[in-house]
Amino acid sequence: MRYDPFQARAIAAIDQHRSVLVSAPTGAGKTAIAEYAIQKALAAGERTIYTAPVKALSNQKFRDFTARYPDKVGILTGDVSLNPDAPIVIMTTEIYRNQLFEDPERLKSTRWVIFDEVHYLDDAERGTVWEEAIMFSPEQVRLIALSATAPNIEEVAEWIRGILDHPIEVIIETHRPVPLVHLFQCQNRIYDDIRELRRDGYMGRDNWPSEHGGHRSGGHRPPHRHRGGPQRWERQLRAHPNRTEDLVRHLIEKGRLPCLYFAFGRRRAEELAWDQERFDFLTPEERVQVARSYDELLDRFELSREPSAADMKRLIHKGVAFHHAGMLPTLKEVIERLFTSRLIKMIFTTETFAIGINMPAKAVVFDELRKFYGTHFGYLRTRDYFQMAGRAGRRGMDAEGYVYSRVNPHMIPAATVQKVVYSQPEPIESQFNSCYATLLNLYAQFGQRLLEIYPRSFHHFQSNKKGRQRGVAAIERKLALLRDLGHTGPDGLTQKGQFASWMYGYELILSEMMEGGALDQLDALGLSILLCSLVFEPRKNQFCPQLPPNMVAVARQAERFLRRVHQKEAQHRVWPYTKHPHFHLARALEAWMGGCRFMDLAEHTDVDEGEIIRYFRMVIQLLRQIRQAPHASARLREAAGAAFDKINRDLVDAERQLRNLG
Repeated sequence: MRYDPFQARAIAAIDQHRSVLVSAPTGAGKTAIAEYAIQKALAAGERTIYTAPVKALSNQKFRDFTARYPDKVGILTGDVSLNPDAPIVIMTTEIYRNQLFEDPERLKSTRWVIFDEVHYLDDAERGTVWEEAIMFSPEQVRLIALSATAPNIEEVAEWIRGILDHPIEVIIETHRPVPLVHLFQCQNRIYDDIRELRRDGYMGRDNWPSEHGGHRSGGHRPPHRHRGGPQRWERQLRAHPNRTEDLVRHLIEKGRLPCLYFAFGRRRAEELAWDQERFDFLTPEERVQVARSYDELLDRFELSREPSAADMKRLIHKGVAFHHAGMLPTLKEVIERLFTSRLIKMIFTTETFAIGINMPAKAVVFDELRKFYGTHFGYLRTRDYFQMAGRAGRRGMDAEGYVYSRVNPHMIPAATVQKVVYSQPEPIESQFNSCYATLLNLYAQFGQRLLEIYPRSFHHFQSNKKGRQRGVAAIERKLALLRDLGHTGPDGLTQKGQFASWMYGYELILSEMMEGGALDQLDALGLSILLCSLVFEPRKNQFCPQLPPNMVAVARQAERFLRRVHQKEAQHRVWPYTKHPHFHLARALEAWMGGCRFMDLAEHTDVDEGEIIRYFRMVIQLLRQIRQAPHASARLREAAGAAFDKINRDLVDAERQLRNLG
């Protein structure tokens, strides 16, 4: 294989057993570097761990590597454990981090650990996991860290050099093999120049009034250029709507299919896909081929009788599909396979499609340049824009990749459009906030010397004196809380603390209920409903069905123990508080454990199919942890085992999906 210069430099470093940090645009070919290290390790009889930020990417890598290295690949993602002692093991970063604490002996033969998408260090929810995974990697391990473009890659490398006792080679590639062309749909016209967009699309005005007549927060009132004052000016300034069908016709006429269309909402993605039913993107031969392939895949993935798969067929036969986290995982897999076989010409998808999954297209469309960032709506960060835009342009097939942004002057200032598309990507910033389980595991190793570990963090490396003081204080408050609740003592962890150290994310409430005997009182159904309430995150205004008396008792007990936890967190000024349980899926889980067909669960909940499976699999992961956790009673382990067997079946069984449908 002929390598690009940046790939060759990384490979030379790997041959010298040096760690490497590679920063390159999406689609530049970073994965080839990881694959070289895997082949080298296999030839030397050494073990490689490949970590990925999301389970979907872990599953894809498992399938890809299994096809290339039969019988030599395993996967560990919490709800899946296949061939875990294989020479190549795919893991989520959380599982790798957990193994560093729970079973470090298993890592002794590991030579390479690959961190895909290492810029996740600054993810608000999960960045801490990446930081801890790097901080506590064994001495013999060499790292291959693959990152999207960021301006402070050298800073990240300098931090890693300071905590690992070996050099790390930094390789920064700014060139993209398939250059991107940025275009804009504004006032239902297509602009290929930001200056023309500002002059004609925005009519030379940066800030427009909102479509409701007011002004955007933070914007400046435009000058009064019309007689009659601002009200008349605002009445006259109305943008023409961007029509999706006109953009689609443009893509067809220009030959810029296949296309990934990013919409920041599940319902929006579905609505847009159904709106394109008027088009037929396929030749007669392709229509026959896609119909046959779809039916074969549905049969193979045991989806032939699923209503959602049947509904999708009308779109598939036109060369269109939608894809989002609310869909059945196996149906998403079918869509992905049809897209890679070039039988789907347009996919309307949410941003999850952009994270690592290797699905390049000729063109990418942004429905808007604004999305929900966990707690608020905000304009896209430049790095997020390029993570998605980078799917445009297929290496070896396209001379250019085309990226279309649909902009409405009433919704986004021209300066913001320019900033999103043309600015330098944001730097990677630490989000360090160790969970209770991590602190308990560290306390078991280091006792009161635990605070000496904090200076190894990226947070400490990046922070000034005041920031470091705050970081230490936050850890001290959590340690005081754990001591107050009886997790730690003079001799290390108590039995309660040892149990809690296995319950990542749910440590306090589960350990309180274990100590109080409440978990032992639960049967398989009650335990499952409790765990499901802990993992579930309701969407805005989501309906919660009324609970029957047996579930009400579980809910009241959980809230009673949670009140004690919240009192202690308030007393020790620890924030955010342990989350409340939400019982939206209780009736659906009861029906499922009673043998209900998956397609009938809609009678018991309004939660999307893919979300049901995701949360049931999270319950399975917690049940596994409880069965393995120290000091869990025989009764609790028995209830967890019975619950596991009843939940882990059919579409929920992730291992079966990977075993049989590779």
